[in-house]
Amino acid sequence: MQSIAVSVIIPTYNRVARLRRVLEALATQSYSSERFEVVVVSDGSTDGTEAYCRQAQTPFHLTFIQQANAGPAAARNRGLTAARGAIVLFLDDDVVPVPDLIAAHMRLHGERSRRVVLGTMLTPPDARLSPWVAWEQAMLEKQYRAMTSGVWPATARQFYTGNTSLSRDLVTTAGGFDERFRRAEDIELAYRLDKLGVEFVFAPQAVGYHYAERSFASWLATPYIYGRNDIIFGREHQIDLLGFVQREFGQRNRLTRWLVWLLLDRPRASAVALAMMPQLAYLAHRLFGERGSRPLYSAIFNLRYYQGVADELGGRDRFFAPVTAVEAAQA
Repeated sequence: MQSIAVSVIIPTYNRVARLRRVLEALATQSYSSERFEVVVVSDGSTDGTEAYCRQAQTPFHLTFIQQANAGPAAARNRGLTAARGAIVLFLDDDVVPVPDLIAAHMRLHGERSRRVVLGTMLTPPDARLSPWVAWEQAMLEKQYRAMTSGVWPATARQFYTGNTSLSRDLVTTAGGFDERFRRAEDIELAYRLDKLGVEFVFAPQAVGYHYAERSFASWLATPYIYGRNDIIFGREHQIDLLGFVQREFGQRNRLTRWLVWLLLDRPRASAVALAMMPQLAYLAHRLFGERGSRPLYSAIFNLRYYQGVADELGGRDRFFAPVTAVEAAQA
């Protein structure tokens, strides 16, 4: 019997039907099933995930772990403790791998050590996504095109654990996932990995199809938490993330900048806008399709993100004062 080279770690929560599809796709990998294992960590699932995994027949070794709900960071850490492979491949429970996904990751690790390999999470051709999720996927694929064309290189900010691999020793050396964070915990780990001098490599050939599904309320909560966390990460890791946020804000379209200027620290006006804008975005999607609604969903998402940034900084004055200085320097 060959030794395990790579451990695929999948945290899951109440998505047994989607998890089944992911495991079925892993059963058809071109990479030898004797050379990889799958570790599924159920983060308090109550939908029959445990019963399914306990009786699943797979060509690869499947380890199932049940834990009380503690978030994806805790679930991935539990998976790491059980993993036997020198390489760990993090895969989300709604990302369906193409047959060559594991092989594509492993080829790049074979070329050079101390690499973080970033695969893709593409929109499935057969998926019917809600408009806000379709927008999110479009923005993600825009990043992929930018990395492929050389507009920017892969960095810690593209470390999305929906489809990413690296040495297990690197993760443990960095200290694993910080379980304080239930959002952007992968990016936070990536900043610590970056300090270790790892190389981030984008692998467009390592394709996973992202069958994303989330409520609008869940989608709307995400950018706010990301905004707060960006300031927390910058402060804790002594990274100039605020400067990055300031420069990025100056490049946003006029609608986004105007809304942020108008609504930051104005909860009543912001609540009215956030009640109306989703309806307008949905109507635009019905009338004009995804391209018609994209500017509005961008404005909603970015408004919530910058609200999170400003709240963590201590208010609009602290948010806008450095932005004004940056814009003056660029003028």
